[in-house]
Amino acid sequence: MKEKIINLLDQTIEELDKAKISEILEIPPKEDMGDYAFPCFQLAKVFRKAPNMIAQEIAERIPESPDLSRVEAAGPYVNFYVDKEQFAREVLNKIGDHYGSSKDGEGKTICIDYSSPNVAKNFHVGHLRTTIIGNSLYHIFTKLGYHVERINHLGDWGTQFGKLIVAYKKWGSKEAVEEKGIPELLDLYVRFHKEAEEDDSLNDQAREWFVKMEQGDEEALSIWEWFKDISLKEYKRIYKILNLDFDHYTGESFYRDKTGAVVEELKEKGLLKESQGAMIVDLDDYDMAPCLITKKDGSSIYATRDLAAIFYRKNTYHFDKCIYVTGLEQKLHFAQVFKVVELMGYEWAKEQLIHVPYGLVSLEGGKLSTRSGNIVYAEDILKESVSKIKEIINEKNPDLQDKDDVAHKVGIGAIIFNDLYNQRIKDVTFTWEKIHSFDGETGPYVQYTYARAASVLRKTGLSQVDDIDTSLITDDTSIALLKEIEKYPTAIKTAAERLEPSVISRYVMGVAQAFNRFYHENQCNVEDENLMKARVKLVILAKDIIEDALGLLGIQCPEQM
Repeated sequence: MKEKIINLLDQTIEELDKAKISEILEIPPKEDMGDYAFPCFQLAKVFRKAPNMIAQEIAERIPESPDLSRVEAAGPYVNFYVDKEQFAREVLNKIGDHYGSSKDGEGKTICIDYSSPNVAKNFHVGHLRTTIIGNSLYHIFTKLGYHVERINHLGDWGTQFGKLIVAYKKWGSKEAVEEKGIPELLDLYVRFHKEAEEDDSLNDQAREWFVKMEQGDEEALSIWEWFKDISLKEYKRIYKILNLDFDHYTGESFYRDKTGAVVEELKEKGLLKESQGAMIVDLDDYDMAPCLITKKDGSSIYATRDLAAIFYRKNTYHFDKCIYVTGLEQKLHFAQVFKVVELMGYEWAKEQLIHVPYGLVSLEGGKLSTRSGNIVYAEDILKESVSKIKEIINEKNPDLQDKDDVAHKVGIGAIIFNDLYNQRIKDVTFTWEKIHSFDGETGPYVQYTYARAASVLRKTGLSQVDDIDTSLITDDTSIALLKEIEKYPTAIKTAAERLEPSVISRYVMGVAQAFNRFYHENQCNVEDENLMKARVKLVILAKDIIEDALGLLGIQCPEQM
């Protein structure tokens, strides 16, 4: 409908092109001001008239259209009132089985690098953000037709593994590691640092073991692989709880034999400089600290491995974009790495390498029990969320079927929705009472709305409705719901352009709120069959949109709550 109004204005105002008209056209703050409003302030200089006079002239010259009930000038604005029945008909005609999907990304590949926990260390609450944001971006780009490679760049290489091998051989046991997993490895790592304060020779032994790893020593690599397998098993358990997966678990170690070629190319292109025995790329001209490429002993660091990963991914997946979802604190690191690729002569780096930063995550209110210190482990927070939702279900609906399944979907959904509701750059706070509320702007509220819609369909016995009388859905709440539904394709494209899942979470909240207003104003299970079908049609549409939009966030919908 917006496009039709833009076309009418384009026919009327020769002085502005369609793009400018689209930019100026707005949705008024109040319904009595029309469905769309065109402010005329910017035309005052062009026509050398007062904006209210220009508005009056434009309103009089707009061609008649079956899509509009009236066009009026109100001060400096031209207000457009959409014909409600025509609007309802148009929205219903647009919606098909794949509403919101597009072919924008057909033939294009996007790599998304996210989650990336450090092997032998617990998956903490900070890792949840990168995992949740990255997974949502995967769903959004897939919806738009892109081929997406989901990459988990594990932190699985470095001197810390030398320390862990020493600790394991001195104080560990296979049985304890097999039984306890990462917590046991973490205890061994902590013990190493305590003992090394008294005995510095332990650090020498650790360096020796890491050198063995780099040289391909069979025993060293065998122990390291074992640590990695144990860690990955635990991470995959968390990914299963979150209902997500990856296409590639290619960590830093995967690129260790690929860094030499990068260093050689940097050398050939005259980009390497020596600095205190290390090799760097000087980025002083770009107001950045130098990018460290190799340490004094010649070994690579994670920046070198990130460079190797970029070229491997470009040559293997031929990406059109490579997106990195990490904390804001890594902004400089990626700016340096991307600039180095650009300086190597690869112009595509400017447009195709993208860092997607996010803010911190913290807890508020009821203290979450932690296993050690101040680190909050992801699995603990996920399990506690599910447990608290189950308590609410037992209190409010003790006879609910599939309680465990519903508690899981709602508990996990509450965490994800809370994370994705605000712009990713903002810090996220977990307050159990707030995120588990069924009344506020929360995941449970939207999921409950979905379950309410499902309940309406069960009660009416209708799961599919084809032709309806659109004159029966022209009341204010029905039209308001249709307006929200119409925005879905735009919301998806905007979320992709901004790399911002919160666009979808805010959108689906709007749909849920509009549906609940419609639900309270319109009884669906009525005797008039045509009226029932017309209203149920809106219920079906809202239910489908909510399910699809929550799916883009990585949230599942229970049929009953």
